[in-house]
Amino acid sequence: MRILVISDIHANLAALEAVLQDAAGQWEQIWCLGDLVGYGPDPNECVALLREHNHLSLSGNHDWAVLGQLAIERFNAEAQSAIKWCRRQISQESFNYLRELPPRMDIDAFTLAHGSPRHPVWEYILDYETAAANFKHFDTPYCLVGHTHAAAIFEQDAAGEVSLHLPAYDQIIPLNSHPLIINPGSVGQPRDADPRAAYGFLDTEAMTWQHCRVAYDVAQTQAKMRQHKLPARLIARLEHGW
Repeated sequence: MRILVISDIHANLAALEAVLQDAAGQWEQIWCLGDLVGYGPDPNECVALLREHNHLSLSGNHDWAVLGQLAIERFNAEAQSAIKWCRRQISQESFNYLRELPPRMDIDAFTLAHGSPRHPVWEYILDYETAAANFKHFDTPYCLVGHTHAAAIFEQDAAGEVSLHLPAYDQIIPLNSHPLIINPGSVGQPRDADPRAAYGFLDTEAMTWQHCRVAYDVAQTQAKMRQHKLPARLIARLEHGW
């Protein structure tokens, strides 16, 4: 099966639409690694669009915060403001959908987690030490995570040493015998100095991975955020990818 892997949409409808258009006809199912809402201006629209497609989804820390399952004091001031706004906007249908999503699941050779397999909702895998610790917390050959908003692959060799591979976009990477932690990056709020929406393709028959990027109408999302008086820093960072 060919899977479209996405994460951290963060209520950015223009970015999600761009990914779906760019990937059209190339996948059979979507795997979403969480944080459908938070930060952006279109929470209900993003949930509804995802639900139109054959998919499965995880819940992320912003999803939990909007649901009231995670204290917003753990977030910075701008994120708190966006979460409070989202709580006022979220429909009952979207709320009920988000409430049913797990933060982690296993599917065949893959463990899926929003943050990390060790702490699925909150932990960021950003460095070798954290990655090395997390290889002990999944039994499948491969783990897919989001949360950092930066695409990456961590690999553990036979000696237990961990290496980091930065994405080579549009190149097909064979999944080898070494355990991997793969992050597709963020659809709605990239944080790697590239404002384009990030996503990935996973082929579970050929056992390959592919990182991808696509430009979207950042100004459209920013205009909506200004209309809703969302924090200025959240608006500005979209055009810089940080």
